[in-house]
Amino acid sequence: QVQVEESGGGLVQAGGSLRLSCVASGRTFSAYAMGWFRQAPAKEREFVASISANDGGPVYADSVKGRFTISRANAKNTVYLQLNSLKPEDAGVYYCAQARGIFASSRIGGYGYWGQGTQVTVST
Repeated sequence: QVQVEESGGGLVQAGGSLRLSCVASGRTFSAYAMGWFRQAPAKEREFVASISANDGGPVYADSVKGRFTISRANAKNTVYLQLNSLKPEDAGVYYCAQARGIFASSRIGGYGYWGQGTQVTVST
C-alpha cells in the first residue's frame, strides 16, 4: 500500500521561506517521479513543481520559477520543496504526489498517489 505524507507547512510572513517535505512508501521510491501541487480556497488544484525519478529535469510552474526548488533524496524516500520569497498568493494547501511513471509531469492525471496536504499561510 502506497502512502504519501507531507510535512513542513506553517505560517510565514511575505518574503519568508519554508521547506516542505514528503515521504512516500510502499513502492520503489527511486522509480517514480514526484510532484507538488497546491490548492487555494475556492480555486482548483494547480501544479507547482515536479522532479523525475532520476533527479533530473525539474519542471516548475511559471508562477514559482526562481523562487521554489524541488529536490529529492531517494535514499530517504523523500522529496522536498523549498519555498523562498513567499507571496500571499502562494498560500494554500500543498499536496505531494507520486507519479505513475518516471518523468516529471505537470498533469494531475499523471499522479496516482496523493498525500493529505500541508497548509501554507502567508501573512502580509
